[in-house]
Amino acid sequence: MTPELFLAQKAAEAIRALYSVEVDPATLQVQVTRKEFEGDYTLVIFPLLRITHASPENTGKAIGDWLQENVPEVSGYNCVKGFLNILLSAVYWNNVFRTIATDPAFGTLPSTGRTVMVEFSSPNTNKPLHLGHIRNNLLGDSVSRILAASGNKVIKATLVNDRGVHICKSMLAWQRVGQGATPASSGLKGDHLVGDMYVAFNDIYKKEVEDLVAGGMDEETAKKEAPCLKEAHKMLLDWEAGDPQVLDLWKKMNGWVLEGFDQTYRALGISFDKVYYESQTYLLGKELVQKGLDMGVFVRDPDGSVWCDLTADGLDRKLLLRSNGTSVYITQDLGTAERRFEEFRLDSHVYVVGNEQDYHFQVLKLILSKLGFAWADQIFHLSYGMVELPEGKMKSREGTVVDADDLIEKMYLEAKATSEEAGKLEGLSDEEKEKLYRMIGLGALKYFIIKVDPKKTMLFNPKESIDFNGNTGPFIQYTHARIRSILRKAAEQGIAFDAAALPSLDLSPKEIRLVKLMNLFPGKVAEAAQAYSPAVIANFAYDLAKEFNQYYHETPILKMEDAVLQQGRLALIDTVSAVLRTAMGMLGIELPERM
Repeated sequence: MTPELFLAQKAAEAIRALYSVEVDPATLQVQVTRKEFEGDYTLVIFPLLRITHASPENTGKAIGDWLQENVPEVSGYNCVKGFLNILLSAVYWNNVFRTIATDPAFGTLPSTGRTVMVEFSSPNTNKPLHLGHIRNNLLGDSVSRILAASGNKVIKATLVNDRGVHICKSMLAWQRVGQGATPASSGLKGDHLVGDMYVAFNDIYKKEVEDLVAGGMDEETAKKEAPCLKEAHKMLLDWEAGDPQVLDLWKKMNGWVLEGFDQTYRALGISFDKVYYESQTYLLGKELVQKGLDMGVFVRDPDGSVWCDLTADGLDRKLLLRSNGTSVYITQDLGTAERRFEEFRLDSHVYVVGNEQDYHFQVLKLILSKLGFAWADQIFHLSYGMVELPEGKMKSREGTVVDADDLIEKMYLEAKATSEEAGKLEGLSDEEKEKLYRMIGLGALKYFIIKVDPKKTMLFNPKESIDFNGNTGPFIQYTHARIRSILRKAAEQGIAFDAAALPSLDLSPKEIRLVKLMNLFPGKVAEAAQAYSPAVIANFAYDLAKEFNQYYHETPILKMEDAVLQQGRLALIDTVSAVLRTAMGMLGIELPERM
């Protein structure tokens, strides 16, 4: 039972005793006391004045007196205008601590019976994953974990964009300048090799445009008439027509890329339950276009193209079929949405896509609603800001992106250098150190990105992310390792403890503060799930780690004579480490046992 519900029930008892009126505890407003006031939780008095027919101050005093006299868990109160600030006693927090310490599933919420699909990553197979993809993947993975922890059945999905003219550009460049290179012959990961070909196409295209302009053609026309661009578009048409040579090359190069993606996903600890491929879904939605025409929702223009007029909704006209009968991207999204909701009986679908696609998803939901799908309102676009670097934005075509694999390796090297400089890993074998460098580097990367609210554009600085003293992943990892070290030393000294069997402890204010923070965790999980914001969990974990470190520096644990109090403190810090592991696990971040 949450403190809010507990106090609401006791306040309802007070009102019955004082005023002979029955009130539903659920109607009483109890909230965490604001920091500028003394107290743990606050009962809002104003709505009760119609019952008490007294001033807010007198009403608050009457209820406060009754609670303090009749409820052992209430140790005091103060009334500020219409707000009754209530202090909970050590008796209450002892009970809370024991509940947390003996609940192995603490922080996870009961099943909702809901099924949610989270689609993320969704890369193009013409280049490797980069820093922007990393933010997408980390958000999608952590949101999936948080939604699962909050009681939902979660299906993690990705749609691989493995067709289109951008794919053909890489294929064409490989034919022209690739010289038959393969991942094996070049020593490159497949996605890197194909990405190099995409950059090479851009070089070819620029040269052809320059030549056409030098021959007297204006630049705008030259950009459309460049031979390589025309050839790439023809290759796409050949692909759609089933040309065997084009299909064979497409399968070979896509296979290279997909294997490269899998290696990067494994390095990030990312996996999917369902993988869709655009080559298999791009025709979905055409039947919906006909349905929309039959319903009068869509219109066919004289040239044969099909549109949905959204101007009355404050938007514009949206193309759904070109005049030649080919579909556009949103047509596919309409079809895949319908298939997924039918196939998995989804209650909700979350798309993790950058904020440059806000308009696209606004249109998608509106069109699905106009087509009569009741679940259209259950589509949510988790829109996130771009990731920038100190040196500016990234450009794929020019090869100036921050490659995901390179960044993961850089984080490992930063973790290694910082750890060795700080002397944090003394006494460990070389194998243990290497594993920890990877764990710390990946934890630093994930935490630095996840701790920022998804809606915000963020600046990523690898060196800043690895700091054992700031709001970083390594700080929380080191805090956890410190707790585990204390517990190992206690075990070596033969000190055992059992949280369930401990008597009531005389908790210090610092210890109560730790219990209060941990007790917020289930509410933070619910809040993070509601807002689709892993930052809520990240910052909760940091607050708890920071509070523990203050407690640790001021409180003896191993060197003390009171055995019961010592066992209680060991049980307390063991519980802190368990809550940290659960919280950081929801972010996909491992915490080491030793550092």
